[in-house]
Amino acid sequence: MNIDLSNKTALVCGSTQGIGKAIAIQLANAGANIVLLARNEDKLKSTIDELNTSKNQKHSYLIADFSNNESVKAASQQLKDLPIDILINNTGGPPAGKAMDANIEEFIAAFSSHLINNQLLVQAVIPHMMKQHFGRIINIISTSVKVPLHNLGVSNTIRGAVGNWSKTLANELAPYQITVNNILPGATETERLSTIISNKANKTSVELETVKQEMLAEIPMKRFGKPEEPAYAATFLCSDFAAYITGTNVVVDGGRTPCL
Repeated sequence: MNIDLSNKTALVCGSTQGIGKAIAIQLANAGANIVLLARNEDKLKSTIDELNTSKNQKHSYLIADFSNNESVKAASQQLKDLPIDILINNTGGPPAGKAMDANIEEFIAAFSSHLINNQLLVQAVIPHMMKQHFGRIINIISTSVKVPLHNLGVSNTIRGAVGNWSKTLANELAPYQITVNNILPGATETERLSTIISNKANKTSVELETVKQEMLAEIPMKRFGKPEEPAYAATFLCSDFAAYITGTNVVVDGGRTPCL
């Protein structure tokens, strides 16, 4: 199965590290032009240099801070002049903690950072997608869409909202041959996972390695995922081979989620 995304342009959010960067690299390897979107210009420039250009791809970047809706709105205005065929919604998750301990501001900030920014970007790119009757929108969320994760109260809440928003959008856009799907990564070797492990170790006064082994024990494959693994799934969903797949969740978690 040869995935060729030549002449397609993908906007990849949160694309200077972790899963977002891995997706940008894989889409470029498949021939797509990449528009990176993140807040750190130095990291954006560095990532551009790592992207494949063997098929004469043209890569670029936009700067936006996902903690500020106005910043994302400004970036989305620039997208109206770009023919975006693929949108990868991806941003860092809210801090760990119990839902009952979270203040209102934490929920509002997470809702704004995830769902509101996703909506701004979707509204910027769908006119082009609708006009050409082709589009791929992929949201990188979390397995907590299916089963809430311990001590991630705010994240569980917001991820669920994004999941339902995505399903609704998939039904609305399906007549235009625009697919909307979610990738639900499990524990993946990213900075966020390192932070979660470190925070848990500090709060429980347990060694880092002990916390790590406890997490691995919950995963049937007995290892953490690598960022390129959800990126492979994203690349497939962006292709013509996935044209009839929409409104669904693709779990990439080594078997950890205890339900279908």
